[in-house]
Amino acid sequence: MTKSTFQWTRKHLVGLRELSRRELEFILDTAKGFEEFSTRSIKKVPTLRGKVVVNMFFEDSTRTRNSFTLAASRLSADVIEFTKKSSAVNKGETLVDTARNLEAMGVDIVVIRHGAGGAPALLCRSINACVVNAGDGYNEHPTQALLDVYTIRQARGTLDGLKIGIVGDISHSRVARSNIYAMTQLGAEVTLIGPPTLMPPCVRKLPVKVSYSLDAVIEELDVINMLRIQFERMGGNPFPSVREYSHYFGLTVERMQRAKPDIVVMHPGPMNRGVEIESEVADGPNSIILKQVANGLAIRMAVLFLVNQAAMQTDVKS
Repeated sequence: MTKSTFQWTRKHLVGLRELSRRELEFILDTAKGFEEFSTRSIKKVPTLRGKVVVNMFFEDSTRTRNSFTLAASRLSADVIEFTKKSSAVNKGETLVDTARNLEAMGVDIVVIRHGAGGAPALLCRSINACVVNAGDGYNEHPTQALLDVYTIRQARGTLDGLKIGIVGDISHSRVARSNIYAMTQLGAEVTLIGPPTLMPPCVRKLPVKVSYSLDAVIEELDVINMLRIQFERMGGNPFPSVREYSHYFGLTVERMQRAKPDIVVMHPGPMNRGVEIESEVADGPNSIILKQVANGLAIRMAVLFLVNQAAMQTDVKS
């Protein structure tokens, strides 16, 4: 199937687990078309003119929220910034009722981040507007994974045959789950690296390798994606101390000297400098962390464009 004959048909983006390689590549190729807009003197296109996008964020966010806001704005959509503190949710209104009320005001696309896994899927069944998952519980964070693989493809040309290590707090990371689905579907070999206490119970069912030692595998890796330790999601202490964790699993200058010279260093942010990654590495020549942030805009423009396009096609058919 060639690109010219492929048609995007999904009006929601809830996760990457069910997406085919062709669908993933189509999103990445669409984002490539939007990448140039950041360098133009006039950065807006009328693609979503007349459409309304609401950012329903029930959890704190800096990069993701601002990226979606800017993406919608550059596509000429009207944007509503929803905050839990100033909403009827604090008065007992349900998530579905809140979304339905927003939809009644003319909202076309709902971008949702929620602490409960499955919240975006629930909205897909409850409203007619398009739904885009900006992170749900421990489940998925699809647009973060899409910008990750987009940035790797930009740096290395392809993911086919690459050995990628995802290091750190796998158990609490929705980014890790979406990355696993996207990276393996695009042909990479993924190794999860961290202490046993930070591995999910179902890890052996995932299409990945597992290593409890970063030193044992770092020399083999082409790409290393460092994850933040999510202390706010932990009920106890999964390791003796932060210092010990950093000693065994931190990406240090010394470890980089044993890695491949062209290894690609990534981090979804926010970074705990000096814990999972040293500043010299995060800001070093192998790091593409800021490119990840920049590419998030093109990816989110592409996702908003595609889900809206699918919704319009559905409306025409009905």
